[in-house]
Amino acid sequence: MSSEQSALLLQKQLKELQRNPVEGFSAGLANDNIYEWEVLIMGPADTIYEGGFFKALLSFPRNYPQMPPTLKFTTEMWHPNVYPDGKVCISILHPPGEDKWGYESASERWLPIHTVETIIVSVISMLSSPNDESPANLEAAIEWRESYPTFKKKVQRLVRKSEESFY
Repeated sequence: MSSEQSALLLQKQLKELQRNPVEGFSAGLANDNIYEWEVLIMGPADTIYEGGFFKALLSFPRNYPQMPPTLKFTTEMWHPNVYPDGKVCISILHPPGEDKWGYESASERWLPIHTVETIIVSVISMLSSPNDESPANLEAAIEWRESYPTFKKKVQRLVRKSEESFY
């Protein structure tokens, strides 16, 4: 698929999201660039992230949808599956094909049928249910497992901070 075709597909997906918004997030272009989207993810109800407003940048490669975008939180995030720099580490954002370490099957990784909506729904699910067996942030994963009250306090501080910066 050419970059022109990927741009058309992204425009179509953005229009679809604007016509039929999905609860829990919103998205729009960053600097009028179809390959860079600003995303706002609301902390899922009944989780320690509830009430938070987490901003992220969704960056698409020119060969989208053959290859996955990257999603990076620009709001501070404390989570086992988010690198300290904010980059999200979930299976569907990993390049297609077999995992060279054998941790994920090809069906769990990126497939061109995924859309912005399926990506964001997966990120919201990740906030609800961290995978501490394959952490991007080892320190957060250890704290999640061994000192959950400390982990929870840290996240609640970030939720409050995100609320204050949002309003």
